[in-house]
Amino acid sequence: MSFSGFFVQLLNGLASASSLFFVAAGLSLIFGVTRIVNFAHGSFFMAGIYIAYTVVERLSGSIGFWPCLALAAVAVGLLGALIEMLLLRRIYKAPELFQLLATFALVLVIKDAVLWLWGPEELLGPRAPGLAGSVLIGGRQFPMYDLFLIVAGPIVLALLWLLLTRTRLGTLVRAATQDREMVSALGVNQAWLFTAVFALGAMLAGLGGALQLPREPANLEMDLNIIGAAFVVVVVGGMGSIPGAYLAALLIAEVKAVCIWLGLVEVFGVAVSFSKLTLVVDFLVMAIVLVWRPWGLLGKPQAPSRYVGLREEPLRAASPVYVWAAALLGVVLVAMPWLTPNSPYTTVLMIDLLIAALFAASLHFIMGPAGMHSFGHAAYFGLGAYGAALLVRALGLSMEVSLLVAPWVAAFGALVFGWFAVRLSGVYLAMLTLAFAQITWAVTFQWDSFTGGSNGLTGVWPSALFSDKRMYYWLTLVLVVAGVLGLRRVLFSPFGYALRAGRDSVLRADAIGIDVKRLQWFAFVLAGGVAGLAGALYAFSKGSISPESMSVGKSVDGLVMVLLGGIQTLAGPVVGAFSFTWLHDVVARNTDYWRAMLGSVILLLVLLFPQGISGSAQMLWLRWRGQAASSAGAAP
Repeated sequence: MSFSGFFVQLLNGLASASSLFFVAAGLSLIFGVTRIVNFAHGSFFMAGIYIAYTVVERLSGSIGFWPCLALAAVAVGLLGALIEMLLLRRIYKAPELFQLLATFALVLVIKDAVLWLWGPEELLGPRAPGLAGSVLIGGRQFPMYDLFLIVAGPIVLALLWLLLTRTRLGTLVRAATQDREMVSALGVNQAWLFTAVFALGAMLAGLGGALQLPREPANLEMDLNIIGAAFVVVVVGGMGSIPGAYLAALLIAEVKAVCIWLGLVEVFGVAVSFSKLTLVVDFLVMAIVLVWRPWGLLGKPQAPSRYVGLREEPLRAASPVYVWAAALLGVVLVAMPWLTPNSPYTTVLMIDLLIAALFAASLHFIMGPAGMHSFGHAAYFGLGAYGAALLVRALGLSMEVSLLVAPWVAAFGALVFGWFAVRLSGVYLAMLTLAFAQITWAVTFQWDSFTGGSNGLTGVWPSALFSDKRMYYWLTLVLVVAGVLGLRRVLFSPFGYALRAGRDSVLRADAIGIDVKRLQWFAFVLAGGVAGLAGALYAFSKGSISPESMSVGKSVDGLVMVLLGGIQTLAGPVVGAFSFTWLHDVVARNTDYWRAMLGSVILLLVLLFPQGISGSAQMLWLRWRGQAASSAGAAP
């Protein structure tokens, strides 16, 4: 491990930091002003490199290579402005989580649009003119283009600083970052300010993508690969802080570079592979920073928004109509294997639907009544699944015993992670849960001797009694109904009322003697245990388990289920889980562009039913009952 090698790795870190900063700066601007957690920002990065590939291929001979990259960034900025005006402007008054759902749907639509326009193959762009070679640094070759990126980062940072501190637009942006309602009260056209900021943020992401063209091939995984790292940078640096984003990008990139340089070393007689930490080092840094300084390195506490979203109605006991409808649904579910005796696939799909409903109900328990937004709930689903698989394979326990023990494994993980998470709130809590989930995923992905690594664990089948799919379906139905009804019962207990009191007003709850943080911690553990039960059922239904079960995508699926059904109703997560899983299955089996169709359906539902399917249905039912009562009262 020579000093020259260490220095070159630091330079690599600087080049990577500049690329990451372009994306994170745009994301920070957008969140600071609009308060939208924009999942689609990685899609703008991906669109930037693909558009740059086409523009360079067709116009570089006439206008030159560098203007082509700038033109691609401008095109992405215009795309961002169009999306903001046609879609996001319509949902600014919706709760922030529904805005997140809309941007997730955009990810699906943009990915399939790129697939349709450019195809599935990787596209390799040309070398940058004049920067195609390398230079000798410390006896090692270092790409000249990476040196250019190292310089480009501070230049863009300086230009953004001038824009934000020396122009009227910058003044408005900084004011909106601190208190956007006050900016609107002063007569500023908030709609056009949001459009300008969103276009600028998208253009920065597009520029980051375009500048990657000479460095790496364009591929369809770039959006999700960059968005996680960009979120980490924004949170670590401080929401809305551009210098903070650059500092965080430098910190994370250099820590990764040092881990790569260290490679495999011996610490206290034990071989430690530091290079493996690169999969999770950014989330480790984020977890440490959030625990130590919740507002980020250079961030400041955000002024609370005066718009609090949809008013929470008090929970009411189920009406007779609701009870009869639920009982009828239960009868249909019990009879389903007999109603479709010649369709084994239907039974398998119904098992998936039930497991998804239990997972969504556990997430809803901490998102709705407890008010804690988790982006990493799949960690507990995965811990339950791996716990069940390892209990069967390593200890030789039966499936029945494993189903009882596995939820406690997940609950223990929630106990540890929740202790830190409940001390934060809002997007910071959500990002800390994401960090813990990614750390868990990375450990599972790399611990080959215990978890099977990327291959996972196989041979996890039900016991002889439940080897028939119909028997396993009925077992799943019983456990899922018990889990959902158990969570519902908790919400109508004194604990549930105290939990919602802490969500609605921490100060008032504390004043009457409620320990809000302890209640939230217990709720976190309970939700984690129920998610673990869902994971254990999933492992035995599939006969195997892989790290995908605790990936970011699984957590996002849970969020979509809860929001699609409606976060303000107890039936919402079940309705959302059935709707999303069924839609995903039907659309994926009938078209190659299933992401775009699924995303379009989600966007349509967000625009038409901002309270979710179940919430909107409940509103229509209450409105109809109110009109019927008024008509009856007006009758002679």
